[in-house]
Amino acid sequence: MSGALAPGAMAEGARVFTVAQLLRTARARLESEPAFASVWVRGEISTYKLHAPSGHRYFTLKEGALSLRAVMFQSAGRSLAFEPAPGMDVLARGAVTVYERDGSVELVVQELLPAGVGAHFLALKALRERLEREGLFDPARKRRLPRLPRRVGVVTSLSGAALRDVVAVVRRRLPTVSILVAPCQVQGEAAPAEIVDALTRIGRAGVDVVIVGRGGGAAEDLSAFNHEAVVRAVAASPVPVIAAVGHQTDWTLVDHAADARAPTPSAAAEMAVPDGRALAQAVAAARARLAHALRQRHRREALRLSALLSRPPLRRPRARVEREWERLDGLERALARALSLRLERAGRRLAGAAERLEALSPLAVLARGYALVRRPDGTPLVRAAQARVGEGLRVEMRDGALAVRVEAVTAEGEG
Repeated sequence: MSGALAPGAMAEGARVFTVAQLLRTARARLESEPAFASVWVRGEISTYKLHAPSGHRYFTLKEGALSLRAVMFQSAGRSLAFEPAPGMDVLARGAVTVYERDGSVELVVQELLPAGVGAHFLALKALRERLEREGLFDPARKRRLPRLPRRVGVVTSLSGAALRDVVAVVRRRLPTVSILVAPCQVQGEAAPAEIVDALTRIGRAGVDVVIVGRGGGAAEDLSAFNHEAVVRAVAASPVPVIAAVGHQTDWTLVDHAADARAPTPSAAAEMAVPDGRALAQAVAAARARLAHALRQRHRREALRLSALLSRPPLRRPRARVEREWERLDGLERALARALSLRLERAGRRLAGAAERLEALSPLAVLARGYALVRRPDGTPLVRAAQARVGEGLRVEMRDGALAVRVEAVTAEGEG
C-alpha cells in the first residue's frame, strides 16, 4: 500500500489528543479569546425549556438550518423583562464556550432582548446602568413611607382610570386624608416634561407622600416613565414617592428610583394610606392593653402599700416619733457633757499658760527686789560698761522709778 502511513511515523512531532483532551483544549481556547467573551447573537428561539427547580433556561438559537445551543442561568435570568418563547426573534449576549458532553459550541447567555426592539432595550439598559452607577437606584437612599399621612399627592392624567382608582381607595380606607392632584400627560412626546413639572409643583405643596403613575399599556405607552428627566425628578422629590406605572408585570426606571413600587395605582393608594378600620381596631386593642396594664399596676401597688402599712413603724407611727425624741434627748445630753468637758480642759490649759506667762513677766522679777535701768530714751542697760559717768539714768522699781546720775562705773572684776 503505497499511501499507507508507516508504523511509528505519527509519533515524530505530531500530538495525539483524546476526545476529552481536544474538547477541553477547544473550550479553553474559546473562553480565553476576548472576542468571544461577550458577543451579540441574533436568532430564533427553538426547543425552549425552563428548568423549574434551578431556574436555568435551555434553548436553541436557529437561523435557517443552522442552530446554536444556548443556556441562560438563573442569576442572569432575574433581569429578564419578558418571558422567552419558541419562535421569538431575539438578541442574545453571552460568552462562547464548548459543551463537552455533546461536543458542541454553546452560548452562555447573560442578556436576552427581543430583536424587534433591540435598539430601544439597549439604550434603556445603558441609561439604567448609568443612573445606577450614580446611586439613583441605591436601596439605602429610599425613604420610609409616612405611617399616617394627612395629604396625599397624585401625579397622573385627569382622564385616566388610575386617578379614579386612587381616589376610591383613599376615600374607602381613610376619608380624613386629603388628596392633591397635579395633572399631566402620561404618554406622548410632551409627557416627560409635564410629569417633571407636576412632580416639582406637588413637592412644594405640603403633601406627605406622592403617587406617580398611570394605568397599563403597551411598552411604548409607558416610555415617559423611562425618560431620564422623569427618573431624576422622582429621585429628587422632597417627599417619598410611590411608583404605580402600568400593571404588576410592567417595570420602568421610575419604579427603581421611587421609594416604593406598587403593582397598580390601587395598590399604591393602599400603601400610602392605612386602613381606618384597622387603625381603629389597633387603637382599641392598645387601649384595652393599657387598661389591663394599669389595673395590674394598681393591684401590685395596692399590695405593696398594704405590705408597707403592715410594718410596725407604720402601724404605730407615734411610737417611732417618741423613740426618735428620746434618741434626740440623749444626743443633746451627750453633747452638753462633751462641751462641758471640753471647756473644763480648755480652762485648765489656759490657767497653765497664764502661770507660765506670769513667770516670764518683768513685773514679777521687779517684785522680787530687782530694778530695771534705762537711759532717758528708754534703752535698757544690761551691763555696767554701757553706762557713762555723768549720764542721767532712770531706775524702775516695783512701786516707782528713780532718776539718778552716774558718778562712777565699776565694771565686773574691778575693785
